[in-house]
Amino acid sequence: MSDQDLIITRVEDGIGYLTFNRPDKMNAFNNELMQDAIAAMDGFAADDDVHVVIVSGAGRTFSAGFDLLAGGERKLDSIDKVRAQMGLQFDFIIKFWDSPKPTIAAVHGYCLAGAFEASLACDITIAAEDAIFGEPEVRFGTGAVAMLLPWITGPKQAKELMLTGEDRLSAQDALRMGLVNRLVPGDELQDRARAMATKIARSAPVSVRLSKQAINRSYEIMGMRQALLMGLDIDVEINTTPSWAKQEFARIRKEQGVKAAIAWRDGRFADGD
Repeated sequence: MSDQDLIITRVEDGIGYLTFNRPDKMNAFNNELMQDAIAAMDGFAADDDVHVVIVSGAGRTFSAGFDLLAGGERKLDSIDKVRAQMGLQFDFIIKFWDSPKPTIAAVHGYCLAGAFEASLACDITIAAEDAIFGEPEVRFGTGAVAMLLPWITGPKQAKELMLTGEDRLSAQDALRMGLVNRLVPGDELQDRARAMATKIARSAPVSVRLSKQAINRSYEIMGMRQALLMGLDIDVEINTTPSWAKQEFARIRKEQGVKAAIAWRDGRFADGD
């Protein structure tokens, strides 16, 4: 691991900023980044000067999701090890949902797989007009760690995205499905996210905190938490059940690298819509 900070944080005018900082890896989430982000969110939660948090990615993209190279190098040779790894990923994603301070995802470039789930876990998502979203897990034999998608959009939309492994969902379609709140020109993304955050930061903190809590509890009463935990159990089952696609993807990744493995995966779907 390099000596660079895997996340960058700062606080300004009541706004906490959390930036994923692996631009050379498309801000892919490795374990160290996820652990640092969880700690940073805990710090924001305890800081009375922070009223809202903006989550974004450094460089040319929000995030490509979980780090496939690190995942391939990690020895997950038992169900308990797989469960622990999936548990960390789940805790990282749900931290944005559980944060007592509202969270705003400012999305540009790619927002895929675990990163897509992290954006769904944020309370508000503002996206650049050319952002690309997707859940490609089924295309290489894995599954979604945090099955938030059907809770944010409808079951028909969620099934289409999840079962096809769609990884080229346009920002316009994401807006239509209710997966993002607003689309803005890319060069205005940070300014527009900051403007939204400023409105929240200037509101009464107790009212904001309890209003978010009330909305989240509505979903809890409907069984969202239990459903997400059941989904996590199913994801562990997916990741511990042999499949041809998963094994072939892993073989190519080991022998030729992540880019070759992704090219193989995408090539199988090149003739699709």
